[in-house]
Amino acid sequence: MRGIYSATLTIPSLLFIVFLVQLLVRKKKKEKTRYRLPPGRRGWPLIGDSFNWYNAVAGSHPPQFVQQQVNRFGKIFSCSLFGKWAVVSADPNFNRFIMQNEGKLFQSSYPKSFRDLVGKNGVITVQGEQQRKLHGIASNMMRLEKLKFHFLDDIQLVMLQTLNKFDSNQVILLQDVCRMVAINLMVNQLLGASTETEIKEMAHLFSDFVDGCLSLPVNLPGFAYHTAMKARERIIRKINKTIEKRRREGSSESGNGVLGRLLEEENLPDNEVADFIINLLFAGSETTAKTMLFAVYFLTQCPVAMQQLQDEQDSLRGDCNGVGMLAWQDYKAMSFTMCVIDEALRLGGIAIWLMREAKEEVVYQDYVIPKGSFVVPFLSAVHLDENLYKEATTFNPWRWMDPTNQEKRNWRSSPFLLSFWRRCSVLPRSRAVSSTDCSLSPLLCDYIYVESAKGRQDVVLSIRSLS
Repeated sequence: MRGIYSATLTIPSLLFIVFLVQLLVRKKKKEKTRYRLPPGRRGWPLIGDSFNWYNAVAGSHPPQFVQQQVNRFGKIFSCSLFGKWAVVSADPNFNRFIMQNEGKLFQSSYPKSFRDLVGKNGVITVQGEQQRKLHGIASNMMRLEKLKFHFLDDIQLVMLQTLNKFDSNQVILLQDVCRMVAINLMVNQLLGASTETEIKEMAHLFSDFVDGCLSLPVNLPGFAYHTAMKARERIIRKINKTIEKRRREGSSESGNGVLGRLLEEENLPDNEVADFIINLLFAGSETTAKTMLFAVYFLTQCPVAMQQLQDEQDSLRGDCNGVGMLAWQDYKAMSFTMCVIDEALRLGGIAIWLMREAKEEVVYQDYVIPKGSFVVPFLSAVHLDENLYKEATTFNPWRWMDPTNQEKRNWRSSPFLLSFWRRCSVLPRSRAVSSTDCSLSPLLCDYIYVESAKGRQDVVLSIRSLS
């Protein structure tokens, strides 16, 4: 009797325990299903996928690693990079979510070498209210109506002066020429008029500066980081000398550049002014130079696009000898040239990927991103997605004339085009594009590209003057 009574109590108890365990397991599974890291592989201990990542981004096809993972896990996946969890995105909507919540849910996360070079007070690296303040100053400085009209003339004069120095049939390194033009333009705009010797020295210093931005932070002779830091010190000295000169001479009607207006209108310490100018020089020169480089390179591979662009420029300028100067209304009428620039930006990949860090635990759709994790919007993977762009790896500027692609060109709202301008977000889009548009005009009208040397890192073009 006692055994029957004991069994009567035991069986319900066991059933209750089993039911409770199942309930807890289901709840745990439900929570795990709702909040989890994106799928992905973990790679080697500590190292993770860092080597595979570096091999891809340093190679000729940067999105290769990301595309392999996307095919396996989807457009948002996780992996281990640089000893930390990373969520990598090839999804345009998630990329836009990251950008819209920068400073709120995410913050920029750059390697030590990059942070040291651009400076702790730079608009690229500062966070929160200070970033908004410096970004506002940069936008206001570069949007002044007086500067806008002078800027167009300066672009064309710099291009013509540069091209007139070349001999007929001279072989040039296009990358070096584009960087020289961009540095010349940015130094004139930011610091005021400078001599040719100063421009060449600044171009050389910035070449060393850029080479060290993603290098190992080893401050010993022979390392790129050491050379870059020395170049930064010399650039800072030049900026400080210019600051002292501006204060001694006072304001003037011309030749002051953005620095002159910055000293007059903003109350910033000299060290913040120097970092601010370095950031503008870096953002403006690098993006302009690379866009020019890619645009010219792709055009040499597409004679039909080259001819159509030259025809558009001829119709605006009236002649092809560099006599007439383009006005602001001419720039606004460059419809096909705009298509060429947008396609060069899409295909060339000015900013291949960005590095951000989660400030807190972030929930996006069914995923959770732990606090402190890297978040990497991989921009090139979006731009080269065959599901978004037909024949994505082909240079086709006419795709931007298709009405179905017009929303993708809306840089203010489109998740597809937004990422083109994040790296140079300290400059207005119109300023960055106009510098390339107006640079292409004398470059393509006055010169014919005869040959392209392949198989080396620098693009080498042989040019023959028509005039």
